[in-house]
Amino acid sequence: MNRADYERYAHAFNHRDYDTVFDFYAPDAKIQFFGVDLGTREAFKRFYSFLHAHVIETLTIERFAASENLVALEGIIRVEGIRDLTAEALREQGLDQFAPIRKGEVQEMRQYIHYHVANDHFTSVGCAIVPAA
Repeated sequence: MNRADYERYAHAFNHRDYDTVFDFYAPDAKIQFFGVDLGTREAFKRFYSFLHAHVIETLTIERFAASENLVALEGIIRVEGIRDLTAEALREQGLDQFAPIRKGEVQEMRQYIHYHVANDHFTSVGCAIVPAA
């Protein structure tokens, strides 16, 4: 996987093309972060459809590195509330670990993401978020 491939992935994510995003993953990929298991197409689409009904989320890539078996990047995740996402709504979805966000509020976070790669598909993903400076 190279930078151009990843740019296509990020473009699909930023434009909510969940099927294209999910197609970048191997069939048995481990897609788990922040206590959420998104290992099936249905779980992936359900989570992001819910989240993106409340926020516009975009990834801006700042640094990128890739090898045959790893993609690593640093970027900014920008989340803008388009509808209030309340603690109650999150709780109803089993997403207590996420913070509410109000319509009009903007949050920016630096994210470090590592993908393991085999046969040009992601087999697992891990990420860490720190406040953007």
